[in-house]
Amino acid sequence: MRLALDHLTVVDTTPSELVPLAAEVGCQSVCLFMESMAVLPRMPPFALIGDTVERRETRRRCQDLGITVDLVYPFTLTGRTEINTFQAALESAAWLEARAVNTLLYDRDAQRRFDTFAGFCELAASYGLAVAVEFYPLSQVRSLAQALDLVERVDKPGSVGVNVDLLHLVRSGGGAGDIAAAPMQRLLYAQYCDGRRTLDAQDWGWEASSQRLLPGEGEFDLRGFARALPPQIRCSVEIPQEGGMLQGLSRRERAARAVAATRGAIECAMG
Repeated sequence: MRLALDHLTVVDTTPSELVPLAAEVGCQSVCLFMESMAVLPRMPPFALIGDTVERRETRRRCQDLGITVDLVYPFTLTGRTEINTFQAALESAAWLEARAVNTLLYDRDAQRRFDTFAGFCELAASYGLAVAVEFYPLSQVRSLAQALDLVERVDKPGSVGVNVDLLHLVRSGGGAGDIAAAPMQRLLYAQYCDGRRTLDAQDWGWEASSQRLLPGEGEFDLRGFARALPPQIRCSVEIPQEGGMLQGLSRRERAARAVAATRGAIECAMG
């Protein structure tokens, strides 16, 4: 079973530290942030954009350990976005041999949002990169239906598709039936976690970035989610664990238990 270890699962690592950790816990891929972000205070400072020591070390470790890069973050498109400003980041993503880049869209103007996204997809394609749209209830692409509409209008199946994060699916009011009804060729990626069935909307941002539950600890329909996804879709373990860090759990412990719980949930669903 192929799984990627997402950076948020062990947010207190640099990319070059995440890669060997993924290998240790039996993952074949990683999903990486391209640079540290102030909104993630647990994340140590680093930069993969440009010819940095961290970028070179990350690729070396990927090659040595046979780890691939599934997704890179963040590519946030807003009303003020100038697409060409992403060239350096896309060049670095391609140099790291990433498969795809992940986008979040915050522009309130629907036509401009589409035009910017379509232009970004063309630029990413020039670097050999696929583009995933991550719908997020706090963004301007809030649901699976809205994300599907966007990628269908671009119409580049296999190269532009939706990243289905189970947390965002649930918080946007969706479920496994929505995935099963979606065109398979429009679904590019999927991310596993668990959580409470309901949560006050004011806590959604904190939950998404800092504290999710391990599969089996919450109330999400993991069985239905796993069964509804296309058989060959790539998936990651995206389970930030602020609670585990406060308890003193090591990075390896947090990664290992997240991956084991996710594998167990998928195997149970498919068994």
